[in-house]
Amino acid sequence: MSDLPLPPLNALRSFEAAARLGGVGRAAEALHVTHGAISRQLRVLEDHLGVALFERDGRGLRLTRAGAELQSACEGAFGQIREAVGALKRQQRPDALVLGCSGSILARWMIPHLPALQRDLPQLPLHWSAQDGSFTEAQRGLDAVLLLAQPPWPRGWQVRELAPERVGVVVSPQHPAAARLRQQPPTALLGEALLHTASRPQAWPAWALAHGLDPTQLQLGSGFEHLYYLLEAAVAGLGVAIAPEPLVADELAAGRLLAPWGFGATGGFWVLATPDGAVDARVEVLAGWLQQQLAGV
Repeated sequence: MSDLPLPPLNALRSFEAAARLGGVGRAAEALHVTHGAISRQLRVLEDHLGVALFERDGRGLRLTRAGAELQSACEGAFGQIREAVGALKRQQRPDALVLGCSGSILARWMIPHLPALQRDLPQLPLHWSAQDGSFTEAQRGLDAVLLLAQPPWPRGWQVRELAPERVGVVVSPQHPAAARLRQQPPTALLGEALLHTASRPQAWPAWALAHGLDPTQLQLGSGFEHLYYLLEAAVAGLGVAIAPEPLVADELAAGRLLAPWGFGATGGFWVLATPDGAVDARVEVLAGWLQQQLAGV
């Protein structure tokens, strides 16, 4: 029995994520791969086992009996691995609360707020880890993660909603179109090449729809892998960008960026999330502090 070959690990990870998160799309986002890559891994796993693990349920997927049995086994196995990884991280910093967030949030919002955090919560030592994506496997090995995300929330996580996400168009006053954009309605944006980021491809189309514009008429310009680089390019006057309000609050206050049409809610939230089963009273203290800071934007 011990010599029985195991399925490929990537296929098991893809299956575990799809089963836990409730779909191929969410699994692809969590593992930073394409929808097609997850589908291929699921086929590899089903071919290896010789059984169907999912069946169609309307437009979604539902676990078969065999799939439910494998999910239970995967939850136990991956859960033990996550616990071991988390324990190893905590051994490195035994007194620190290990927190994750995207590199953009860490650089543009969290680090500028660290002096206030250390002043207000001196008894709360923190160790920050740059973790991109939302509700990923890597994040489950941390004590908590600060995210910009949209409900419904995936299973296996306790999510604390801190503040509604608000985004808006921003442009440097040095940009040639800045004065014109400030004086005209959002339709003026249709003639501009827009800075965009691969980490949030839905940002511009969602903003366009919210302002009564046809997303297909938008003209995308330079693209960046991370939001941090996109905003640096906007501050340098290289184009028009879109951003969450807290990440550009300092630039707006200093006049380095303008927001011609203000900021609007996206339906998403700033959240502080912890894996189910994690109990640490310091997380609630931190959540309260973050909520106060975000309310002050």
